[in-house]
Amino acid sequence: MNRFNFNNIGLRNKLLIIYIVSVFIPITLTHIAFYQITSNNVRTQKVNDISLSVKQISNDFRTAIDDAVEISSKLYTDYELYNFLENKYEKTIDFIHAYHDYYIGIYKEVPLFSTVRSLNLYTNNDTVIYAGGVNKIDTLVKESHWYKESELIRQSYPVLTRRIGESGKLDTFSLIREMDYYKTKDSTQKILELQFDLGLMEHIFHNVTFPGDIYLLDEQGIIEYTTNPKVNWSEGDIQYHSLTLSKDALVFEESFNVPYLNNWKVVGVTQERLLLEEVQDSRNFILYLALINLVFPSLFIVYITSSLHLRILRILKHMRKAEGQNFELIKGVNYQDEIGELTQAFNRMASKIKELINDVYIADIQKKDLELQRKQAQLSALQSQINPHFLFNVLETIRMRSILKKEEETAKIIQNMAKMLRKSFIWGKDWVSVEEEIYLINCFLEIQHYRFDDKMQYHIEVDPEAKKCIIPNMSLIPFVENASIHGIEPIKRNGLINISIKCHGDAIICEIKDNGQGIEKEEYERLMQSIEEVESIGEHVGIKNVYYRLKLHYSNHFDFKVKSAEGEGTTVRIVLPFQK
Repeated sequence: MNRFNFNNIGLRNKLLIIYIVSVFIPITLTHIAFYQITSNNVRTQKVNDISLSVKQISNDFRTAIDDAVEISSKLYTDYELYNFLENKYEKTIDFIHAYHDYYIGIYKEVPLFSTVRSLNLYTNNDTVIYAGGVNKIDTLVKESHWYKESELIRQSYPVLTRRIGESGKLDTFSLIREMDYYKTKDSTQKILELQFDLGLMEHIFHNVTFPGDIYLLDEQGIIEYTTNPKVNWSEGDIQYHSLTLSKDALVFEESFNVPYLNNWKVVGVTQERLLLEEVQDSRNFILYLALINLVFPSLFIVYITSSLHLRILRILKHMRKAEGQNFELIKGVNYQDEIGELTQAFNRMASKIKELINDVYIADIQKKDLELQRKQAQLSALQSQINPHFLFNVLETIRMRSILKKEEETAKIIQNMAKMLRKSFIWGKDWVSVEEEIYLINCFLEIQHYRFDDKMQYHIEVDPEAKKCIIPNMSLIPFVENASIHGIEPIKRNGLINISIKCHGDAIICEIKDNGQGIEKEEYERLMQSIEEVESIGEHVGIKNVYYRLKLHYSNHFDFKVKSAEGEGTTVRIVLPFQK
């Protein structure tokens, strides 16, 4: 497995990684952290402010109740008030005098306390007149909401409760206290009621800005008052726990620990989203700032990256052209940065290579072309020294006379001889089929067999599919000629030449094998060495000529091997691409 290497990453991707790691991620994380810290700080501050608001509401409510409790405590220990309510008045005028002498003074002092609207006394003393704040404890009173709610606990301490007000609803608050301080004055039941001002609750619970709803709960969890307009608290007893709060609701509580407000509490309910309304503006500002910090650097980096990437790609494109020997110069402005210097260096290199090619390579081609023309002229001059038509006519005359004399074998040999001479003098096409090459080889071997009789034997085996394959003209017959002349003729025993041409995949394998005298070791080494000599033909003209023509046609896509041992014979093996 190849290990990761940063150097294998493209330049554009490297710059992108640098941007992401050095710019995008730090800026994003910084703004996220800044937003989170700001949100948490704002939320914490808001929670503290709301807690203080709830505490202030509870303190204001406690202060209002304490004012009423203070009045009730003063009256609760007023001995004269007990006498006023306990006395048995024989005449109405006696009660009126007592009422004016004592009660009117007390009644006038009560409004000085802003939280208390009125003072009411309740008694079952039948000798008093029930008017002007003095009321009878009758069946109607005993069935009232405030009487039942305070009946069990008003003997110990004052009780805060609701009563039906002028609107016919339970919307008026009263402080109820049983008058039982003096045990010697208990012949009648006496109850003190301090009725609070109607706007007291609204003033206390609405005076402080609170982003939500405020609830006043008694010890049983009943909503005594609320700022929530959807809750009809004055219609009857509604449990706070029966309300359905939203999932993001935040609840703030302030409990009272005084006896007359035992387990009462002020509950504030607000929504989480309301706390972060001020953060929205900060969030938008942070978002816009982040976009500015990201967009402009991003555009600038993209511009720089594109400049570097495109210019490097242009150099790479021309370098690939140079691989195909197209040394085109890079056009454009010569910039002074490193890439510009690299561009100028490439142009200098391309110009120098083009100059060297023109001076050396092309000159060498021209030299070889002139040499080829010179050798072709020599060959043409050699061929012109012999009149081919004269030879063909003579051979044809001899063949016809042999036929007339019934010498069929001689005529056949002369015909083969004429075909070989015609092939030697007239080159024709460069490519021939294997079938045509084998036909010419067969003509040559028949002539040799005629010359040496049984001493010269041969065997030809060709795959039918291989016959249609094309090969360079006269690429096999020189080796057959060598096998006959240099291999079989010098030996005294009978000789055999085996010729095999077979298909193997997308190649054909040509093998010429003889059992002649073979090649001496030193001569074999000189032969193999001379094949590699390009400039001079020298000895072994036929073999080298075939080898060079194969190399010309197939480049390095062929295989040529010669094996020989003195006294054992020679094998030539040629593997060529299969072509039709």
